[in-house]
Amino acid sequence: MAGWQGRRVLVTGGEGFIGSTLVERLVREGAVVRALVHYNPFGRAGWLDPVVHRDVEVVPGDVRDAERVFTAVDGCEVVFHLAALIGIPYSYAAPESYVQVNVTGTHHVARACLRAGVDRLVHTSTSEAYGTARHVPIGEDHPLQPQSPYSASKIGADMMALSFFHAFQLPVAVVRPFNTYGPRQSTRAVIPTILSQLHAGANEISLGATTPTRDFNYVDDTVAGFLAVAGCDRALGEVVNIGSGREISIGDLVGLLISITGSAATVVTDPERLRPEGSEVERLLCDNRRAREWAGWEPEVTLEDGLARTSAWIAQHRGALDTSGYSV
Repeated sequence: MAGWQGRRVLVTGGEGFIGSTLVERLVREGAVVRALVHYNPFGRAGWLDPVVHRDVEVVPGDVRDAERVFTAVDGCEVVFHLAALIGIPYSYAAPESYVQVNVTGTHHVARACLRAGVDRLVHTSTSEAYGTARHVPIGEDHPLQPQSPYSASKIGADMMALSFFHAFQLPVAVVRPFNTYGPRQSTRAVIPTILSQLHAGANEISLGATTPTRDFNYVDDTVAGFLAVAGCDRALGEVVNIGSGREISIGDLVGLLISITGSAATVVTDPERLRPEGSEVERLLCDNRRAREWAGWEPEVTLEDGLARTSAWIAQHRGALDTSGYSV
């Protein structure tokens, strides 16, 4: 795929953390960008509000509405599907909502892309689909393990997207990001949760389990991965991991963040943040060879640098963090 200048692109979930970063990157690359954002009665477009008046066509809607999805897709050449109901804890309480938004919503997007004849659909997965690592690093052939209703809904969404490749020859690729972090991320996620408490002067940091390990990838690197996969013909009909290839325990992550912020806080366990028994994903470590070898992508921002950038951003924007459950 030759460049983005003048290409007509849709980003579903474009108002979210990763979505808005992707939208802004596409605008800088010269794409003509449309964003399907989750409708709300306040007329807000999430993190797109500052740019909506000049750079991006914003279409309010809901991926559960098939015709509204087609309206957003129609006329676009490339579609990045990021709209999703995210957040693991709420999926225990309202699993049907996750099926409706993530599985049915993905069906609507894929069907609209087929109907509109798009050149490429890039669907967003999650490393939670792998569950606790059976072996590391985790390659795309690792078994899928639905350890929460959220991860089950995303596995279903991935399979729905890929079924359109096999059954209808829709040119679709699946990007499976590991734990993306950075500016704009909701305080439902562990890094902004910790940093928000530290920058508020907390003496104690409330967390769930601290022994699990994660592979954290800075948001700019994740977005670069989306663009790289979109331009990779070999990725069609396949899943491509996007992750740093480095793991760190939540406990060690807290230590890094305490050091970066100069705090002397200690960690306490918050039972409400603990996942149900059998649901906690204990270890995630990405094998990113497909992204490197197929798409020419590699992470550029070290964990220490990315955490420092994120800390500085949260220190300035603590009151503006998004706590909604939609979009990524």
